[in-house]
Amino acid sequence: VTAENATEARALLKEHAHLISVMLSDVNMPGESGIELAEGVLRDYPDVAVLMVTGEDDPALAAKALELGAYGYVIKPFKQNELVINVANALRRSALEKESRRHTQVLEETVETRTLELRRTIAQLERVEHGLRVAQEDTINRLSRAAEEHDAETGAHIARVSAYAELLARRAGLEPQECELLRLAAPLHDVGKVSVPDHILRKEGQLDAEERRVIEEHCEAGFRILDGSQTRLLQVAAQIALTHHERVDGSGYPHGLVGDAIPIEGRILAIVDVFDALTSRRCYKPAFSMTESLDLMRRQAGKHFDPTLIEALGDSLDRFEAIYVANREEGPVSYTHLTLPTKVLGCSGGGGGGGG
Repeated sequence: VTAENATEARALLKEHAHLISVMLSDVNMPGESGIELAEGVLRDYPDVAVLMVTGEDDPALAAKALELGAYGYVIKPFKQNELVINVANALRRSALEKESRRHTQVLEETVETRTLELRRTIAQLERVEHGLRVAQEDTINRLSRAAEEHDAETGAHIARVSAYAELLARRAGLEPQECELLRLAAPLHDVGKVSVPDHILRKEGQLDAEERRVIEEHCEAGFRILDGSQTRLLQVAAQIALTHHERVDGSGYPHGLVGDAIPIEGRILAIVDVFDALTSRRCYKPAFSMTESLDLMRRQAGKHFDPTLIEALGDSLDRFEAIYVANREEGPVSYTHLTLPTKVLGCSGGGGGGGG
């Protein structure tokens, strides 16, 4: 099909674009130039190959045409074979570009489809992971509840110790994931008490040497209950159960570990467990204030407790108090024994049996 000018050419393209593969256009035409026409066609009809024809051998004009995307630039007068070759090359290049665009489109659609599938899979995995976390936390809470019932501890104590442990872990610079693991694992620190007879665990008077030996076995009993799991959460819980009565000077139990040989999780639990016992009312003592409790524990820094962690507790005392207020004690008073010497605490009850 032929057109006398750019306007006719556009009308023909609009009507027959699906049938037209190549357009040959003079550069100089009445009205709108061939360059302007080519620019519009290449933009609006990308499947049409454009060849420019001109009587002027102008390198700048040729460069402009090729820059716009023209497939060739033929100078008049030309031989028939020259035109045929240019048209054939334009068709070949056009076919390659169409295939490239088609391939790109298929690739983009494939990527979009795979991305949607990946997002759905990730969302599903997140739901499964959330369900597993909920199940894990529920299992831990139920296990710790069994220990609570046996030990006459309250749920408020467990909640405070968990929150205290997470807070102190953050202040100690642990990674957020490790802080969360510690929060979840903390309720199991005394799970080994299920192996201690009630008459020893709930004794209000002084423990004798044999009773002390029995109650101190709860650390290894808790470790045996939790050890061997493939999950990081229960591995942390097992270490806490085993080491939360170790002391940094080596006088703790069950293995007399010294300083950094005690896992930091155990050192953290040693502090927050005693801190909660000091700030809580017991059958043999009133609740000490936060400041009084911190002062008592500072006297044991470097002996019972990690000094750096004790100072971290002191720097965050207002946050600890907020946790305490949010988880006030309810129900019966616990019989949990304290691990600090009674002469340091200035009280006489509870036997100092080391179960707390």
